[in-house]
Amino acid sequence: MAEMSMNKAIHAAVRRDLDRFLNALERFPGGDRQRATQLATAWRNFDEQLTRHHEGEHEIAWPALQKVGVSPEVLAQLDAEHDAMATALTAARTAMGALSNTSGAEDAVAARTAMQELQRVTVEHFEHEEKEIEPVYLEKEGTPELKAMGREFAKVSPAQGGTFFAWALDGATPTESHAITGTIPKPVLTVIVGLFGRNYRKSVAPVWRN
Repeated sequence: MAEMSMNKAIHAAVRRDLDRFLNALERFPGGDRQRATQLATAWRNFDEQLTRHHEGEHEIAWPALQKVGVSPEVLAQLDAEHDAMATALTAARTAMGALSNTSGAEDAVAARTAMQELQRVTVEHFEHEEKEIEPVYLEKEGTPELKAMGREFAKVSPAQGGTFFAWALDGATPTESHAITGTIPKPVLTVIVGLFGRNYRKSVAPVWRN
Protein backbone atom coordinates (compact mmCIF):
# COMPACT_ATOMS: atom_id res chain seq x y z
CA MET A 1 0.00 0.00 0.00
CA ALA A 2 1.20 3.51 -0.80
CA GLU A 3 2.23 5.75 2.10
CA MET A 4 0.26 8.73 0.81
CA SER A 5 -2.31 9.39 -1.90
CA MET A 6 -1.72 11.93 -4.63
CA ASN A 7 -4.66 13.84 -3.20
CA LYS A 8 -2.90 14.35 0.13
CA ALA A 9 0.32 15.31 -1.66
CA ILE A 10 -1.60 17.99 -3.59
CA HIS A 11 -2.98 19.25 -0.29
CA ALA A 12 0.62 19.56 0.92
CA ALA A 13 1.46 21.73 -2.11
CA VAL A 14 -1.51 24.00 -1.34
CA ARG A 15 -0.44 24.29 2.28
CA ARG A 16 3.11 25.21 1.22
CA ASP A 17 1.90 27.98 -1.05
CA LEU A 18 -0.42 29.41 1.60
CA ASP A 19 2.51 29.59 4.01
CA ARG A 20 4.64 31.19 1.30
CA PHE A 21 2.06 33.88 0.59
CA LEU A 22 1.58 34.67 4.27
CA ASN A 23 5.32 35.00 4.81
CA ALA A 24 5.77 37.15 1.70
CA LEU A 25 2.85 39.43 2.54
CA GLU A 26 4.07 39.91 6.10
CA ARG A 27 7.40 41.17 4.74
CA PHE A 28 5.96 43.07 1.77
CA PRO A 29 7.74 46.40 1.23
CA GLY A 30 5.05 49.00 0.59
CA GLY A 31 5.32 50.55 -2.85
CA ASP A 32 7.39 47.72 -4.33
CA ARG A 33 5.67 47.24 -7.68
CA GLN A 34 8.11 44.57 -8.80
CA ARG A 35 7.36 42.42 -5.76
CA ALA A 36 3.62 42.99 -6.16
CA THR A 37 3.86 41.79 -9.77
CA GLN A 38 5.81 38.71 -8.69
CA LEU A 39 3.23 37.81 -6.07
CA ALA A 40 0.43 38.35 -8.59
CA THR A 41 2.11 35.86 -10.93
CA ALA A 42 2.39 33.28 -8.18
CA TRP A 43 -1.19 33.95 -7.11
CA ARG A 44 -2.60 33.32 -10.58
CA ASN A 45 -0.99 29.89 -10.60
CA PHE A 46 -2.13 29.06 -7.07
CA ASP A 47 -5.67 30.26 -7.75
CA GLU A 48 -5.85 28.07 -10.84
CA GLN A 49 -4.41 25.00 -9.11
CA LEU A 50 -6.69 25.20 -6.07
CA THR A 51 -9.78 25.96 -8.13
CA ARG A 52 -9.10 23.07 -10.50
CA HIS A 53 -8.48 20.76 -7.56
CA HIS A 54 -11.69 21.38 -5.65
CA GLU A 55 -13.86 21.55 -8.78
CA GLY A 56 -12.28 18.33 -10.03
CA GLU A 57 -13.05 16.62 -6.74
CA HIS A 58 -16.72 17.50 -7.05
CA GLU A 59 -16.98 16.49 -10.70
CA ILE A 60 -14.65 13.47 -10.84
CA ALA A 61 -13.51 12.25 -7.41
CA TRP A 62 -16.77 12.28 -5.49
CA PRO A 63 -18.70 10.04 -7.95
CA ALA A 64 -15.81 7.55 -7.96
CA LEU A 65 -15.52 7.57 -4.18
CA GLN A 66 -19.25 7.03 -3.76
CA LYS A 67 -18.93 3.93 -5.96
CA VAL A 68 -16.33 2.49 -3.58
CA GLY A 69 -18.35 3.12 -0.46
CA VAL A 70 -18.03 6.72 0.70
CA SER A 71 -21.41 7.95 1.89
CA PRO A 72 -23.27 10.73 0.08
CA GLU A 73 -23.61 12.50 3.44
CA VAL A 74 -19.83 12.74 3.86
CA LEU A 75 -19.41 14.01 0.31
CA ALA A 76 -22.14 16.60 0.88
CA GLN A 77 -20.27 17.86 3.97
CA LEU A 78 -17.07 18.12 1.96
CA ASP A 79 -18.88 20.00 -0.81
CA ALA A 80 -20.22 22.49 1.75
CA GLU A 81 -16.63 23.04 2.87
CA HIS A 82 -15.65 23.55 -0.77
CA ASP A 83 -18.25 26.31 -0.96
CA ALA A 84 -16.76 28.04 2.08
CA MET A 85 -13.29 27.67 0.59
CA ALA A 86 -14.46 29.12 -2.73
CA THR A 87 -15.86 32.15 -0.91
CA ALA A 88 -12.56 32.71 0.89
CA LEU A 89 -10.69 32.17 -2.37
CA THR A 90 -12.79 34.88 -4.05
CA ALA A 91 -12.03 37.31 -1.23
CA ALA A 92 -8.32 36.56 -1.45
CA ARG A 93 -8.44 36.96 -5.24
CA THR A 94 -9.95 40.43 -4.82
CA ALA A 95 -7.38 41.42 -2.19
CA MET A 96 -4.44 40.15 -4.23
CA GLY A 97 -5.79 42.02 -7.25
CA ALA A 98 -5.87 45.26 -5.25
CA LEU A 99 -2.28 44.71 -4.11
CA SER A 100 -1.21 44.10 -7.69
CA ASN A 101 -2.80 47.39 -8.73
CA THR A 102 -1.50 49.61 -5.94
CA SER A 103 1.55 47.90 -4.36
CA GLY A 104 0.40 49.64 -1.19
CA ALA A 105 1.29 48.61 2.35
CA GLU A 106 -2.35 48.78 3.44
CA ASP A 107 -3.39 46.50 0.60
CA ALA A 108 -0.64 44.07 1.59
CA VAL A 109 -2.11 43.94 5.11
CA ALA A 110 -5.59 43.38 3.69
CA ALA A 111 -4.29 40.67 1.37
CA ARG A 112 -2.60 38.91 4.28
CA THR A 113 -5.82 39.02 6.30
CA ALA A 114 -7.74 37.48 3.39
CA MET A 115 -5.01 34.87 2.96
CA GLN A 116 -5.18 33.94 6.63
CA GLU A 117 -8.90 33.27 6.28
CA LEU A 118 -8.32 31.25 3.12
CA GLN A 119 -5.70 29.22 4.96
CA ARG A 120 -8.03 28.64 7.90
CA VAL A 121 -10.95 27.31 5.90
CA THR A 122 -8.75 25.36 3.47
CA VAL A 123 -6.72 23.59 6.15
CA GLU A 124 -9.87 22.86 8.13
CA HIS A 125 -11.38 21.28 5.02
CA PHE A 126 -8.22 19.34 4.17
CA GLU A 127 -8.01 17.89 7.68
CA HIS A 128 -11.61 16.71 7.50
CA GLU A 129 -11.24 15.35 3.98
CA GLU A 130 -8.02 13.51 4.80
CA LYS A 131 -9.60 11.93 7.87
CA GLU A 132 -12.58 10.68 5.86
CA ILE A 133 -11.07 10.01 2.44
CA GLU A 134 -7.35 9.29 2.71
CA PRO A 135 -7.89 5.74 4.09
CA VAL A 136 -10.25 5.05 1.19
CA TYR A 137 -7.77 6.27 -1.40
CA LEU A 138 -5.06 4.02 0.04
CA GLU A 139 -7.27 0.96 0.49
CA LYS A 140 -9.00 1.22 -2.91
CA GLU A 141 -6.12 2.58 -5.00
CA GLY A 142 -6.10 -0.39 -7.42
CA THR A 143 -9.83 -0.62 -7.99
CA PRO A 144 -11.33 -0.01 -11.44
CA GLU A 145 -13.26 2.97 -10.08
CA LEU A 146 -10.19 4.81 -8.82
CA LYS A 147 -8.15 3.89 -11.87
CA ALA A 148 -10.89 5.40 -14.03
CA MET A 149 -10.90 8.46 -11.79
CA GLY A 150 -7.16 8.86 -12.33
CA ARG A 151 -7.59 8.69 -16.08
CA GLU A 152 -10.22 11.44 -15.93
CA PHE A 153 -7.95 13.70 -13.90
CA ALA A 154 -5.17 13.08 -16.41
CA LYS A 155 -7.24 14.55 -19.26
CA VAL A 156 -5.52 17.94 -19.30
CA SER A 157 -3.38 19.76 -21.81
CA PRO A 158 0.39 19.18 -21.72
CA ALA A 159 0.85 22.77 -20.54
CA GLN A 160 -1.57 22.28 -17.65
CA GLY A 161 0.04 18.96 -16.76
CA GLY A 162 3.56 20.33 -16.86
CA THR A 163 2.67 23.33 -14.72
CA PHE A 164 0.82 21.14 -12.24
CA PHE A 165 3.71 18.73 -11.75
CA ALA A 166 6.30 21.49 -11.51
CA TRP A 167 4.17 23.26 -8.90
CA ALA A 168 3.25 20.17 -6.89
CA LEU A 169 6.87 18.99 -6.74
CA ASP A 170 8.31 22.40 -5.77
CA GLY A 171 9.33 21.85 -2.15
CA ALA A 172 7.71 18.40 -1.85
CA THR A 173 9.10 15.84 0.57
CA PRO A 174 10.28 12.49 -0.84
CA THR A 175 7.03 10.84 0.27
CA GLU A 176 4.95 13.56 -1.38
CA SER A 177 7.03 13.40 -4.56
CA HIS A 178 6.55 9.64 -4.79
CA ALA A 179 2.80 9.99 -4.29
CA ILE A 180 2.67 12.47 -7.17
CA THR A 181 4.96 10.68 -9.61
CA GLY A 182 4.76 7.05 -8.53
CA THR A 183 2.48 5.91 -11.35
CA ILE A 184 4.13 7.91 -14.14
CA PRO A 185 7.05 6.49 -16.16
CA LYS A 186 10.16 8.56 -15.48
CA PRO A 187 10.85 9.37 -19.16
CA VAL A 188 7.31 10.69 -19.54
CA LEU A 189 7.56 12.74 -16.36
CA THR A 190 10.92 14.15 -17.44
CA VAL A 191 9.41 15.43 -20.68
CA ILE A 192 6.27 16.79 -19.04
CA VAL A 193 8.08 18.67 -16.29
CA GLY A 194 11.15 19.58 -18.33
CA LEU A 195 9.30 20.96 -21.32
CA PHE A 196 5.83 21.94 -20.18
CA GLY A 197 6.77 22.93 -16.63
CA ARG A 198 9.22 25.52 -17.89
CA ASN A 199 6.88 28.46 -17.40
CA TYR A 200 6.36 27.61 -13.73
CA ARG A 201 10.09 27.24 -13.16
CA LYS A 202 10.84 30.58 -14.87
CA SER A 203 7.92 32.68 -13.65
CA VAL A 204 6.60 31.27 -10.37
CA ALA A 205 9.30 29.29 -8.57
CA PRO A 206 11.68 32.31 -8.44
CA VAL A 207 9.00 34.29 -6.55
CA TRP A 208 9.58 32.04 -3.56
CA ARG A 209 13.37 32.21 -3.82
CA ASN A 210 13.29 35.99 -3.48
